[in-house]
Order: sequence, then structure tokens, then C-alpha cells
Amino acid sequence: MAAELVRCAWAGSDPLMQAYHDLEWGVPVHDDRVLFEFLTLEGAQAGLSWSTILKRRDTYRAAFHDFDIARIAAYGDDDVARLLADPGIIRNRAKVHATIGNARAALEVQREHGSLDAYLWSAVGGSPRRNRFTSLADLPAETPESKALSKALRARGFGFVGPTIMYAFMQATGMVNDHTTDCFRSAEG
Repeated sequence: MAAELVRCAWAGSDPLMQAYHDLEWGVPVHDDRVLFEFLTLEGAQAGLSWSTILKRRDTYRAAFHDFDIARIAAYGDDDVARLLADPGIIRNRAKVHATIGNARAALEVQREHGSLDAYLWSAVGGSPRRNRFTSLADLPAETPESKALSKALRARGFGFVGPTIMYAFMQATGMVNDHTTDCFRSAEG
């Protein structure tokens, strides 16, 4: 009988959450479109569970044109109305408006820094931080780096980028490796 993989406790028994844990969470992301996708999804998660968002991810991709930053930045009132009528996404007016505003702010970051990737990854000096937490209870909700990134993004007009959301974003995009030491993915990075 094959031994069960030991995962971070948050992955639970849901196959979708396990696949996300096994294949994506903590893997360094350097593609601006994917980074913007995670920025949007982490903001959409505010007040909700990650599994709720993960189950709607494909619908988000369709609704937001595969997270094409320039296209989202050009959204107008008709697009907002379309999004607010879409039952496949979180139909929160503030979150929808934040996504559009974030796309506009992301374009400015790209103009100034060459890429969203270069700007965001500067929060960790360009290299993933590897933590060695032994249990889920040890993981912080925010860090000095997530607070600084949140403050910098807010100053640029980004929304739904509080320090806790930004730490979840940093974990998701591999800026930090927070796989617990008993997890089979802990040695990565």
C-alpha cells in the first residue's frame, strides 16, 4: 500500500484544494498576467474561503478575459454591469471596481518598472523566502514585507491589497515558501 502524501493541513481532503496545494501554491510566479490573476483572486477572497474562490477560478478567467491587464483597464460601465450580473464570480461592486482600478494601476507599474513582476518581487529582494514553520498555527497572517507591499500598492491606487491579503498573495505566488516542515513540498525553493 502506497504511503499518503503529507500536505499542509489547510489543503484538507478536497481534491481541488489538494491539487492547488500540490501544483501551484508556493511556486514562484513571474508572469504579469498570472500575478494579476492572483492579485484579483486574493482580493476577491476577502471575507471568504479560498475554496470558494478556487471553485470559481475558471469563471473568473472567462469573466475577466483571462486577466488581460490592458483589456481590464479599459473596462467601462457596460463591463461593470456584465460582471455584477455574473453569478460565477463574487458580485461585490467594490471588488469589481478594485479589479479594474488595479489593472489601471498595474499598467502604470509596468510603464515605470518594466513589469509587474519586477515591482512585486522587489518586496522580497527578487528571491523567494523560505520559512520553516512546523504547523499551520505558526504561519503569520502578515509580515513586515506584506505590510510594506500593501502600503506601496495602496499608495499607487490599488485596492483590496491589505497586509493579510498581500501575505496570502506572496504565499500563493511563491514569494515565500510557507509549506510546513512535514509537507512533502517543504524542501522546495
